[in-house]
Amino acid sequence: MSIREVAARAGVSPATVSRVFTQPQAVAAKTRRRVMTAAEELRYAPHPAASSLARGRTGNLGIVVPDISNSFSALVTKVVDRQARRDGYALFVAGSDEVVPDEEASVRALAQQVDGLLLVSPRMPDEALLALADMTPVVMLNRLLDGIPAVLTNLYEGTGHAVEHLHALGHRAVVYLAGPDGYPNEVRLRGFRDACSRLGVEGSELGPFAARFQDGVRAADLVLATSVTAVVAYNDEIAVGAVNRLADRGVAVPGAISVVGFDDTQLAEMVTPRLTTVRIPAATAGTAAVELLLDLVRGHEAALRSPLEVCGELVVRSSTGPAPTSPDPDQGSAA
Repeated sequence: MSIREVAARAGVSPATVSRVFTQPQAVAAKTRRRVMTAAEELRYAPHPAASSLARGRTGNLGIVVPDISNSFSALVTKVVDRQARRDGYALFVAGSDEVVPDEEASVRALAQQVDGLLLVSPRMPDEALLALADMTPVVMLNRLLDGIPAVLTNLYEGTGHAVEHLHALGHRAVVYLAGPDGYPNEVRLRGFRDACSRLGVEGSELGPFAARFQDGVRAADLVLATSVTAVVAYNDEIAVGAVNRLADRGVAVPGAISVVGFDDTQLAEMVTPRLTTVRIPAATAGTAAVELLLDLVRGHEAALRSPLEVCGELVVRSSTGPAPTSPDPDQGSAA
């Protein structure tokens, strides 16, 4: 069905039909109703891209994540894509691999092609983010900066709950496996330190590590050079890598060392033993973030009243247990 057929049915010019769909305020109400009736009878709908361009919009949204292959990033992207399509937008996706220059390059490339950007745990400098927000609507997930709307998860409280759980099991020496430098790691680390201080737990730190399985494998060897009985990892990827390496070296989890992850991705259920982890509601956070972005794109001032916060919770599974009654003399020399 073409615009010319609608014009013929309504008794107007094709240009008038085009204005009805792109600049309705420029067409008399009576003529608008006649065109809309004809379009409905003929089951005509304008092409979304053409309508968007006519309004000065692209019909696209963009999302930049730290690592496309990461389970948490993948779940957020899936939720955002579904919501964007429901609202008539296409989604462009880019990954930074946790490299700040690559993140900035991706953002610059996308900014000219989209109506708004969602940045997941961005590591760009504050000045670059504020400059970006002057160019296009921006919402951030798990990064706090005055002047840019954001959705945050309560990482501080969640990390504290992990330490409390280990303390209740008798652990008195716990190590935190740090993730990439940035807001999410800073908040987790602060929660870890404060909880250890409050509970009288000897807390130590290793890292930073990339938020990937193979870095968890490397971290496990470093853990075995210490006398800790429990580990809190930046995310599930690092935690699962550590659990696998400990198994390879004959170190029982949780018999000798307990391990806690962060995010509650599918990996937490797939590893043996199943992983105790702090559940971050990725679907809820992603939905809230894209809805905030769409409000911003539409010019709703309410979108600026942020940050929004979603709560996490500790999910206890099999990778944590009572602290060993005495340190394993072979733990540091397992082969």
